[in-house]
Amino acid sequence: MPTITRHSRAATICAIAIAIAIATPAAAQDIKLPQTLTFTAYDTGSSGFNIAVAVGKMLKDKHGTEVRVLPAGNDVARLAPLRAGRAQVSANGTGTYFAQEAVFEFAAREWGPQPVRLLLASNDCNGASLGVAKDTGVKAAKDLKGKRIGMVVGSPALNQNALAVLAFGGLTTADVKLVEFSGYGAMWKGVLNNEADAAFASTISAQPKEVDTSPRGLLWVPTPRADTAGWQRMHKLVPYIFPHNATCGAGISPQAPLETGTFPYPIFMGYASIPADTAYGLTKAMITGYDAYKDAAPGAAGLDVKLQKLEWVAPFHDGAIKALKEAGVWTDAAQKHNDGLLRRQKTLIEAWAALQKANPPDDAEAFRKAWMTARAAALKSAGLDVVFE
Repeated sequence: MPTITRHSRAATICAIAIAIAIATPAAAQDIKLPQTLTFTAYDTGSSGFNIAVAVGKMLKDKHGTEVRVLPAGNDVARLAPLRAGRAQVSANGTGTYFAQEAVFEFAAREWGPQPVRLLLASNDCNGASLGVAKDTGVKAAKDLKGKRIGMVVGSPALNQNALAVLAFGGLTTADVKLVEFSGYGAMWKGVLNNEADAAFASTISAQPKEVDTSPRGLLWVPTPRADTAGWQRMHKLVPYIFPHNATCGAGISPQAPLETGTFPYPIFMGYASIPADTAYGLTKAMITGYDAYKDAAPGAAGLDVKLQKLEWVAPFHDGAIKALKEAGVWTDAAQKHNDGLLRRQKTLIEAWAALQKANPPDDAEAFRKAWMTARAAALKSAGLDVVFE
C-alpha cells in the first residue's frame, strides 16, 4: 500500500474541492439576484400570496435575497408598484393579459397597453370557477340566475372570469345581481356573511375553504368540457381559460374531481424593463430551487418547469427564456409563438401612442370608446385577433 504523504493529502483535498466546484450546478453560480426583491400578490391567504411567500423563503435560504410580498386586492393595485418601479415581480392572475391588451380598467388614459413579461406560472391540480354557497341550491351555471355575484372594484381578472362562468350557463349580468367589494378577501367575506352568493377563485384559495367549513357550505360551479356550446360562450369572454379536471381544493379530491376550467395561476410576471440578469436569475432560482418550495403551499407544485404553458397569451421575458432553454423545455414553436405575442404588444403600444397624438376626448368613457375603436382597427390591420370588441 503506498504511503500517503502530507503533500499527496493536500493534492487529494484540492482535487476533491475542484471536483465539488465542477459538480456544483452552473445554475447556482450563474444566479445573480438583488439583495432585496418586492413581489405583489393577491390578498393574504390567497393561493397566490402563499406561493409567493414560499418562493420568497427559498430565495432567502438559498440565495440570501430578502423578498417582501405586498398583498393587493385588485389587478390595478398589483401592477401599479411594478410600473412605478417599487416592485419587480407580481404573483398575478389573468389581469396580466388584460393589462397587455389595455382593456377594462387598463383602457383608462393613465394605463394603456403594458409590456408585461412572464417568468414562470403554476399549472397544478386546482381549477378555477365560481364558488357558490350550498344553501343557494345552485348545482350548475344556469342555476345562478337571480343570485348575488361578487365583483371586485378594479379587478377585471376576477370579474371577467365570473362573467364567463355565467356565460357558460347562458346568463348575462341582466340575469343576476352584481355586488361590488373593495378586494378579493372582502368579496369572500361577503359570501361568508351572506352578502353575496358566489365569487370567483382558485379552488385551493384559503377564503373558499373558510366558506366550505361554514354553515353556508360551498359548491364549485362545474363547466363540463362536453358542453361545447357553453365553452364557446366562455371563450368569447376569456380566451385564456382551458378545460381541466380539478382534483384538489375545497371539497375537491382525486376521488371527487371537478370538471371546470383553469389557467396558469399564480403567474410570476414583471415588465420588459426587468434587467435580464434579474429575470434570468429569478426564473433559474425558481427552477433549481423547486424542491425547496413545491410542498410549502397548495399549488406551488404547479411551478414545475415541465408543466409550463409555453404558448399562452402573454410573452416570456428574454431572461426567463434563457433559463427555460437551459432547462431543456423551450422549443422553436414556443419561440415563434413568443415572437408573435411581442408583435401584438408592439401593435397595441403603437396604436396607443397614435391615439395620444390625435387629441383624444377628456371624458373617461369617451376616451375608452375611442381607444377600443383604435385598438380594434390596429389589430385588424395587422391581421391579429381583436378578442375584445
